Amino acid sequence: MFTATKDKALLTTTTGALPRPSWYTANLRGAPLSTGFSQQAYREQHFDCLACNVAAQHRAGIDIFVDGDARLDDDVAGRSWVSYATERMAGIGAPRVEVPPAGFMKDKGPGDIMWEVIETRMTPPVEGKIGETTLQLDRAYKAIAPMTDRPVKIGSISAQILALMLTDEHYKDRLRLLFDMSVALNREYHALAEAGAPIVQVEEPAIHQVISDPNATIKPQQWVEAFNAEVKGLRGKCEVWCHTCWGSPAAQRVASRDQSYKAALPYLDQLDVDVITFEGAFNRGMDFEHIGKTISKDKKIAVGAISHRTLQVERPEEVAELIRLALKHIEPERLILSSDCGFGRQSMSRMHAFYKMVALTRGANIVRKELGLPETDIPATDPKLSMVPMTGG
Repeated sequence: MFTATKDKALLTTTTGALPRPSWYTANLRGAPLSTGFSQQAYREQHFDCLACNVAAQHRAGIDIFVDGDARLDDDVAGRSWVSYATERMAGIGAPRVEVPPAGFMKDKGPGDIMWEVIETRMTPPVEGKIGETTLQLDRAYKAIAPMTDRPVKIGSISAQILALMLTDEHYKDRLRLLFDMSVALNREYHALAEAGAPIVQVEEPAIHQVISDPNATIKPQQWVEAFNAEVKGLRGKCEVWCHTCWGSPAAQRVASRDQSYKAALPYLDQLDVDVITFEGAFNRGMDFEHIGKTISKDKKIAVGAISHRTLQVERPEEVAELIRLALKHIEPERLILSSDCGFGRQSMSRMHAFYKMVALTRGANIVRKELGLPETDIPATDPKLSMVPMTGG
């Protein structure tokens, strides 16, 4: 159900994670978010972080805000994106130091950054039936909602990624594990929607990651069915987004640079969502034509127009060029502009992230003007508000 994006073209947003301020030193370490909010130091730092994130997005002229994943702990390479869920899900045990190598690690070893990333993951085992969850995404939304009148998008890791990463010592059947986690997370998403969140984002179906694996035990259509169980009933309450990318830990890509979405698109199109996001900046729009042809017209498409993997801030003209390329295959009323993935996960500084957001909105305004669409106000570009006087001549 389109809410935040209804009848609007070329809106801007980011994926979700924003760089954590250096002074934000408090962490939940497995405690419920409500427990953190009852502790003075954590509450103050969390809410101050949210205020900073809101101010940065407002100054940059972003249309759809994110909370920056402020609830996640300050872990190596974004480990908390995973552990925030696993630490709050009944049936999952304590993490262990012994970490089974991920499938993409076969050609890597000590001395490789992804080796260090995987070492820090400390994969926990599934020790019993997946039961109650305490992610409290509804509280995360309520914390930021009063700070802005812009729509806020709250996202969380999918059951699909968790099913791939966990050590299954209980089910001995990864498909059953996948469906039980999908049902458990569905309850969290409904609580979030019922709290008033206009957009719920489920981050990462596994389809595009595993479709080329001949040894995969779960088939693409089964991944589709599980994802739809995870979001079942949500579209009647809010706008549902599905985020896809090719990796983010420590700003690393876990697939080859020329990895394509093409084979996965017919399956991604079957997902019960309103908006699907795709990487577009890092691969320079290599899949835009396939995406525009395959994704059904009842869905909107968010494409990455700025990269989370480079510290080079894109020029507005560069962003505008990529948007024009996307518009050759995707109608403006269906196109949303985003980042390839989040700016957190040890990706970059707050300054880099801010100016990348500004570049995104400046590039969007170039194309909006060309199409006769209303331009978005970008306070950061107002010369009257600049601290450095502008001189002529």
